[in-house]
Amino acid sequence: MDRLAAVSVDLDTLPHYFRIQGLDERQVDAQARALVSKVAIDRYLELFDGRPATFFAIGEDLADPQMGAGLRAAHRAKVEIASHSFSHDYGLSRLRPARIAEDLRAAHEAIFTAVGVAPVGFRAPGYTLSPALLQAVAALGYAYDSSTFPATPYYSAKALVMGALKVLGRPSRAVLDTPRVLFAPRVPYRPDPLAPYSLGKARLLELPVSVAPRTRLPFIGTLVTRLPWPVVKATYRALAQDRLINFELHAIDVLDESDGVPAVLARQQRDLKVPVREKLKRLKEVFGWLWSDGEPVTLAEASKRLAPAL
Repeated sequence: MDRLAAVSVDLDTLPHYFRIQGLDERQVDAQARALVSKVAIDRYLELFDGRPATFFAIGEDLADPQMGAGLRAAHRAKVEIASHSFSHDYGLSRLRPARIAEDLRAAHEAIFTAVGVAPVGFRAPGYTLSPALLQAVAALGYAYDSSTFPATPYYSAKALVMGALKVLGRPSRAVLDTPRVLFAPRVPYRPDPLAPYSLGKARLLELPVSVAPRTRLPFIGTLVTRLPWPVVKATYRALAQDRLINFELHAIDVLDESDGVPAVLARQQRDLKVPVREKLKRLKEVFGWLWSDGEPVTLAEASKRLAPAL
């Protein structure tokens, strides 16, 4: 079967990073709040150069008319617009089922109103799933979820950072997932609605973020833009046998401090110190690998192609 190359981007705006870092998001001025809608989306569309990809949009961010305009332009350029929840509450998976369903429905309606096309896929804030959250996604009739992230180095680093921030007196608003995620399938699967990180018979597919089979290094934007180039190449080569590569990025992977990111965030979010010209150069090369080795697809198309075999 042909290899599929899916690029997916979480369009988290800067206030969400302030929450992760335990910072006061009131320090984010209007210019910084608009960097994703006014700068990052255009940079990604230029990198994609008309090829299909997937944006995960946050419903509440669509209150910004520029964000809606950016998503409509992306849709016209063959980019799928999927749901990243309405409020991007890192504790979404821990809420009552009714609250979860309300949030997902609000995101669904906000995206449909802004873009004119209903989303068919979802990614959880902070990649954290629960039975209630997966069931709410399935209840919307979505074709896929793409939240599973079985990356041991990421999980360990997140736990350390959250612990350090707590000691410093500015606890992160992020949530540490159950360790069971580390034993989840690394490749697409049908999940168990009562145990999202286990094989089951759900109608929707789970499309995990790509991680290397032995090291469990995540093949994501941060690795590509920050780690030594031999590590990037080795991680990509380790995925050679995978039918689907789900290369996950964030909007800030194409931003740097010179774009107007508040200095207080750049001091904590070290990837913002990498010059954007270097980031774009690296991403362009990696996209070239992906598209020469596999067919560019949206995650919606990938789920459609993979479903019969699963």
